[in-house]
Amino acid sequence: MENRAYAFTAGLFVILLSIALAMTIKWFGSENITYHTYYLVSRGGSVSGLNPEASVRFRGVNVGKVSEIYFDPQNMHNIIVRIAVISGVTLPESAYAQLASQGITGLAYIELDDDNSNDEADGLAPEARIPLRSSLIKTLSDSAQEMLKNINEAAGRVNGLLSKQNQASIEVILSNLAETLQSYHNLANQLMDGTKGLPQLTNEMTTTFRQSRYVLSEVGQSLEKLNQQGGALDNIAQNSLGLTDTLTSLQEAGNSISQSARTLDQLMDSFATQPQSLLFGKSTPMPGPGEAGFTPPRKQEK
Repeated sequence: MENRAYAFTAGLFVILLSIALAMTIKWFGSENITYHTYYLVSRGGSVSGLNPEASVRFRGVNVGKVSEIYFDPQNMHNIIVRIAVISGVTLPESAYAQLASQGITGLAYIELDDDNSNDEADGLAPEARIPLRSSLIKTLSDSAQEMLKNINEAAGRVNGLLSKQNQASIEVILSNLAETLQSYHNLANQLMDGTKGLPQLTNEMTTTFRQSRYVLSEVGQSLEKLNQQGGALDNIAQNSLGLTDTLTSLQEAGNSISQSARTLDQLMDSFATQPQSLLFGKSTPMPGPGEAGFTPPRKQEK
């Protein structure tokens, strides 16, 4: 009986001690920290490697943890990540989230950052939505895929350019280009040969210009002498004036002779019609109708 009582007492003591130890551990390990809930929205992106209870960091400082991951009921293309952030941390309105990887384990955590676009002290209100952007590795992977795609397209175009038909065309073009360059080379040589005679031609042209200048100078001096008063041109001008006066006098004399000839013609006509006028003078003409002394002719009687 004593052994059973001792065993019961020992077992009860162990149970009570375990309960007390558990309560002590719970009391010392209890968290008196409050959290604010935020929602990260991934629009069409992937959250591979992210699990609940993963850490949430703001500029590298641990400020919370991931509470839940689920699809957006309103749009199944979006993924919602509910996070709990320590209430003492104020997130700016320009805050955004990205996935970051922990070393080589492949496990991901949330990295919060902001664009420094505004410095409002109030910050984001709890329950607000924060955009979850693609991670740097994801962005580099997408860029690498796009670059590989472009490289493949460029390689295909190069292969098409280097086809046998295009190679033959390129050979023809290069051959024509070589012939053209040879023609230009020959032309350049001909021009060089032609330029060798330029100095002599230049000397001859210089001599010709000098002679022309001398001749023009002589002509100028001759014209200056002709234009001087009493020179040849002056004499010609004076003689021309005298000749003009003579011609004017001859014209006047001719006019007088013409008038005299007309008067003589009239006189001869009058002598031919009335020769008695040479002895008795010019007879008075009979008065006409309307003039004094006019007598109308009488009618002959039947």
